[in-house]
Amino acid sequence: MVRLSAPEAALRASEKGTVSLGDISVAFARLGEGQPVIFVHGLAEDKESWSQVVARLPPGVRAHLLDLRGHGGSTVGQGNGTVSQLAGDLAAYLEKVTGPAVCVGFSLGGVVVLEAALQRPDLVRRAVVIGTSSKVGRAAAGFFEARIRQATSDIDGFRRALAEDTDAQVLRNRQELAAIAARRIAAVGDGAGYVNAARAMVGLAAAPMTERLRDIRVPVHIIQGENDAFCPLKAAEILREAMPDAGYAEIPDAGHLIAADQPDLLAGELSRVLAGTIIQSKGEADER
Repeated sequence: MVRLSAPEAALRASEKGTVSLGDISVAFARLGEGQPVIFVHGLAEDKESWSQVVARLPPGVRAHLLDLRGHGGSTVGQGNGTVSQLAGDLAAYLEKVTGPAVCVGFSLGGVVVLEAALQRPDLVRRAVVIGTSSKVGRAAAGFFEARIRQATSDIDGFRRALAEDTDAQVLRNRQELAAIAARRIAAVGDGAGYVNAARAMVGLAAAPMTERLRDIRVPVHIIQGENDAFCPLKAAEILREAMPDAGYAEIPDAGHLIAADQPDLLAGELSRVLAGTIIQSKGEADER
């Protein structure tokens, strides 16, 4: 299996830039050649969080790494703090750039992918969700609300808190903790995108999407970290109950930031899931 550092993986990007989608400019990186696969990061992350994983994917994948509105190099625009808007941004990228594609989402990104699958099943060929929950409990909602208050009133305190949150989400590769925290702090910039996305997560406390998941008509695959305290195994069980036909895999010895803890295992599982899609797409192309 190919092993590349994040800087080396970045050098493999065949294209980087921005694309205008509605009220925002979305930053992207595209790597590899083949079938399009969209990667959507989580809260307080950016497209670079996928570098170690996509560098390990097999040939035949054209990875599109996107920054959510207000994260990384994407502008926040007129953010309304809803999952629906974030999913609309993803759908707009699919519609304008790639056409129908497999969509992979981590944490908040997984929620966005599931919502996009509900809104635009014509554009989401398959949904792969990692460390994702369809609802937010009272304690988690309180956590996000506290971070929102910090980000809007004490940005330095918010950045320190984000570093502490990162410490609790990484089990392995502890030697890289400072670099991971620094990248996440840089990804949220002035905090406006974090606030917008955190409000979307708080919205799942009042209006969980669990029951709506039964209406998803595209294939879904769920990946869960064995020791994820931020999105525990119970969250995956709820997803599986709502979508009994969904595939499932558990990554051992992994906390919430699975891509940081177990990039090899996560890439291996994604490669297995994507293999069938690549073969199917090639067959459809050959028929045409």
